[in-house]
Amino acid sequence: MQSLKEIYKIGRGPSSSHTMGPERAAKLMRARHPEADAFRVTLYGSLALTGRGHGTDAVLKKTFEPLPCEVVFDGLSPTPVHPNTLDICALKGGRELALTRFYSVGGGTLKIEGEPEGSAGTDDAVYPLSTYDDISAYCAGKNIRLWQYVEECEGEGIFTYLAEVWERMKAAIHEGLTTTGVLPGCLGTERRAQHLYNQRHIDESAQTRENRLVCSYAFAVSEQNASGGVIVTAPTCGSCGVVPSVLNYMQTTRGFSDEDILKALAAGGLVGNIIKTNASISGAECGCQAEIGSACSMAAAALGELFEMGLGQIEYAAEVAMEHHLGLTCDPIAGLVQIPCIERNAVAAMRAINALSLANFLADSRKISFDLIVKTMYNTGRDLLNSYRETSSGGLAKYYPVDKLHFE
Repeated sequence: MQSLKEIYKIGRGPSSSHTMGPERAAKLMRARHPEADAFRVTLYGSLALTGRGHGTDAVLKKTFEPLPCEVVFDGLSPTPVHPNTLDICALKGGRELALTRFYSVGGGTLKIEGEPEGSAGTDDAVYPLSTYDDISAYCAGKNIRLWQYVEECEGEGIFTYLAEVWERMKAAIHEGLTTTGVLPGCLGTERRAQHLYNQRHIDESAQTRENRLVCSYAFAVSEQNASGGVIVTAPTCGSCGVVPSVLNYMQTTRGFSDEDILKALAAGGLVGNIIKTNASISGAECGCQAEIGSACSMAAAALGELFEMGLGQIEYAAEVAMEHHLGLTCDPIAGLVQIPCIERNAVAAMRAINALSLANFLADSRKISFDLIVKTMYNTGRDLLNSYRETSSGGLAKYYPVDKLHFE
């Protein structure tokens, strides 16, 4: 498995696979062909079908500036390798210099057709183990925790990086809570994070307050993402609000230190890494279960580490969090990462906390392993109809009256 830096990426929203991935591809292509005077990009599959709403064409043109870039949307050609496929052609004097095919496989990570892993700028594999069963057995044998396994594989420097990640997560929450108005795009979606944070219920119980605050943090980060703000993929842009919301809530209400939070981020990132390695974190490949479901598992595992639960309890929390997202479709209205994406971050954050509570009592009676649920999620996602895998052609995206909207 690769470094946790491939799970937690700091960058601009609204989509890791549709904006961050293509942006990295464009930068790589431009660096490889400095003699080119123009570029042509052809988007296929999900990139073509939801690229306008996600701003794929805009980020590509901006990345290639001041050179011209033509963006072609091809939503009909098959994409047998991955639904997020793009071809970038370097041109000089109108003639083709080179053509490279990229796959944006989720979380901003790229693969290049015909080239080895790592050729797209990703880190080499640093983890010798890639399943929870193997990792937990190793940790149990050495009497170490998950965060210590991360440190053993990546070195102490990973916590310097995670400190940057945590600062950016907190900054995104602050920015989202202090900003009002309407999000970009044709839906006219109002920012609601500040309202959730400030509007105390007239007869607010402790449980209601927890729900309101956690959801306000999740809304804050997700709204920043939807507006193109700087966030952290966890593991994707579309699911970036889940992990920071639960950790921020626990720190502000329970007094956990930043050092505690970084250990939790390490454990959560490790779980996300297992999912990415053995299944997928791409909504275009496996539906929203691969994004929000994975984020919920990461958050549940992070909480388990934060409360110093045992390896079996952490596994149970992560498994429960994923199991009850199985089959969740990816159907963003108008291709925007707003409806239902923002609310899903809040719901998944609360579900992660619920998974933690269940793990505290029921881990000893569990029947389903985390590795099994990851395999199940991947196969479930592959079985979903294409219309429910980030194409905006099924579900809410199909029935919402988009034809009456005016795209900006």
